Amino acid sequence: MKGLKHFSVTVRVWRQAGPKEPGKMVSYKVKDVSPDMSFLEMLDVLNDNLLKKGDTPIAFESDCREGICGCCGLVVNGDVHGPDEHSTVCQLHMRRFSDGDVITVEPWRVKSFPVIKDLVVDRSSFDRLIAAGGFISVNTGAAPDANSVPVEKDKAEEAMDAAACIGCGACVASCPNGAAMLFVGAKVSQLALLPQGTPERANRALNMVAAMDKEGFGNCTNEYECEAVCPKDVKVANIARLNREFLLANLFSKK
Repeated sequence: MKGLKHFSVTVRVWRQAGPKEPGKMVSYKVKDVSPDMSFLEMLDVLNDNLLKKGDTPIAFESDCREGICGCCGLVVNGDVHGPDEHSTVCQLHMRRFSDGDVITVEPWRVKSFPVIKDLVVDRSSFDRLIAAGGFISVNTGAAPDANSVPVEKDKAEEAMDAAACIGCGACVASCPNGAAMLFVGAKVSQLALLPQGTPERANRALNMVAAMDKEGFGNCTNEYECEAVCPKDVKVANIARLNREFLLANLFSKK
């Protein structure tokens, strides 16, 4: 930080008391910021200052703070999850900013993720997508012996890559259409690639796409913004697989 041990920033943050309340941007000065602080630790310091003044602290989500849970979904200076590639906000450090910077912090701006309070949004629509088909319900009995069910190495690796999705919602927030197809594509892919998910693959694709439409998510138009911001670098190839699974399910559907 050019010799600076500590510095000051101005944080412009979205404040909204509730889902039906009007919101606005409010600016706060944060002093004695260490370059080694994470972005969320800086928000913690800001909230401590607000509490000392008797003001309401800023509501934001976090849990693991290790880039695993995906709770810390924010837009920082117009960038989903901040300026770092393939990372979460909790992995963003204040060394990325300079003394005197003005930092704008907003929640996800997606119809399907309505604001609950300040920077907290309701992502329960993702839960409903999973409930529509992102699981295996077939009774397969006891666990099979190791290596008794052959799985190609390439498919196993693809399935694991798709399963890395943490459901943070960055793909939706970055998409100009508010599409959830990378999330749904990842969940469909991780099961479609493995033999355990084969019996329900048609219904899974049909039901999850129907649920996606019901929740008001948009459609993919190949913008690739979702892949660019995904903390786990989930590939858009999973969207192509989702489209194939959906087309085949419709083709052979008995309905």
